[in-house]
Amino acid sequence: MKKLESSFTNMVLVLTGVAVIIGGILALVNHITEGPISEQAKLALADGIKSVMGGGELTVVKTDTVRQNDAKGKEMTYIIYQTQDAQKNDLGAAVESTTGGFGGDLKVLVGFDPQGNVLGYTLLEHAETPGLGAKADKWFQKGEKGDIIGKNPAEPLTVSKDGGQVDAITASTITSRAFLLAVNNAYKAFKATPIEN
Repeated sequence: MKKLESSFTNMVLVLTGVAVIIGGILALVNHITEGPISEQAKLALADGIKSVMGGGELTVVKTDTVRQNDAKGKEMTYIIYQTQDAQKNDLGAAVESTTGGFGGDLKVLVGFDPQGNVLGYTLLEHAETPGLGAKADKWFQKGEKGDIIGKNPAEPLTVSKDGGQVDAITASTITSRAFLLAVNNAYKAFKATPIEN
């Protein structure tokens, strides 16, 4: 077999061929893994809803999408999962809320009882600094330094550095402010949604 000449045209053709083959392989792998990744995300969300609503048996009876403007006038989208127990008693709702943190978006799922008290929360996504801002997953939980569980954000939750009642994560005030803003915004979206009976 004759060896290909080393010319610019031949190099471009070979590189293009390799890129097309690799692109096809990546597209195939993406297609194969798309379903399992989607199912895993649904399971993680269902577990998150159960966790932030205090555990136990519950059913999501209605899902709403609320669009509201934040303090800077930017339109934000919130997803509200209204829940009931087995006897069809209203348990409140879990609300997805996203704000900008120190390292990027901070997406939080917050559970509220029917009166608007915080039942629990979980971080769904974050790009915060490991060892600092990433501590938000535990810092604001019951019994921890920044405990917000049981508090009602009718009067917005703020860090003590800003005159509020919540201790900020040590060396991560920006993340703490972003987290509390996400909780406060989730509360506003929750209060703007009629409860399904």
